[in-house]
Amino acid sequence: MTLDEVTVNEWLKRYIEAWRTNSPDEIRSLFTNYATYRYQPGGDPLVGAEAIVAGWLKNPDEPGSWEASYLCDMISGDRAIAVGRTTYSDGGIYSNLFQLRFESGRCSEFVDWYMDESTADANPPAP
Repeated sequence: MTLDEVTVNEWLKRYIEAWRTNSPDEIRSLFTNYATYRYQPGGDPLVGAEAIVAGWLKNPDEPGSWEASYLCDMISGDRAIAVGRTTYSDGGIYSNLFQLRFESGRCSEFVDWYMDESTADANPPAP
């Protein structure tokens, strides 16, 4: 199966729905049994679908407390980059870049590169 934009965008829609419902079955269905999931680059990964489900549900976001939108930006072989934004009702706003690897429509590697826009310096110093 060749990875394409439609497949990645459908996966991202399912990702948002699983986050919205906090359904263990929906979360599990997104990932291969041996997938790795990092909340940030360089962080210790959750390893395996069951660990991802447990980690996801450890401190779940309340339904309705956030909105998110992500779209596929690039594909290379079995890898994809998705970009988007997550906005929380408490005022938190995050720019997201997801580094993804797929196998048969399921994610086998997930890394979230994010920036907290509420703390980002709008005028960084010149180099």
